Amino acid sequence: MSNQGTLFVISGPSGVGKGTICQELLKEKDALSLALSVSATTRAPRTTDIDGVSYFFKSTEEFKQMIEEGAFLEWATYNGNYYGTPIAPVQKTLNQGKHVILEIEVKGALQVMENYPSSVCIFIAPPDERTLYTRLTGRGTESEEEIQKRIAAARWELEQMDKYTYTVVNDVLDDAVQEIKSIIQKRSVQS
Repeated sequence: MSNQGTLFVISGPSGVGKGTICQELLKEKDALSLALSVSATTRAPRTTDIDGVSYFFKSTEEFKQMIEEGAFLEWATYNGNYYGTPIAPVQKTLNQGKHVILEIEVKGALQVMENYPSSVCIFIAPPDERTLYTRLTGRGTESEEEIQKRIAAARWELEQMDKYTYTVVNDVLDDAVQEIKSIIQKRSVQS
């Protein structure tokens, strides 16, 4: 077994349960030798945010400089702010022999596949579109118009599924978490 960790990308449509799955995986972070990747952003910190834990908070100028330097595995803009995954902290953690979990949207995952081809990309799929709609409405955080936009985006995202190393259907949360733990353990033995 090598001392190098593996980058595991957890991705899929909004409302599919990526965050919940990652929270469950991180409950066993020591047993699985996992760390969660921390993104950089230009958005203002919220009162509960901790720099370097919630996000790495950057000015727009700092972020643009990092883009020019090729310092991101992936980056995008959303609601007028920049978001991205800095390479340096991810690489440092991988070099320490820990695996890194990167929870990210599909467009970012496609960039990671291109920029870091040794990553293991896991697409989290809903059992069906109706279940995805129910989960999105159940959150109570978006308008019907926003939910319809997310469903439309999900259709495109589902078309990208075959580009991933693995696909896991999140029908029963515990089953999906166990399947991903098995993937992590299998890949750990191979690395």
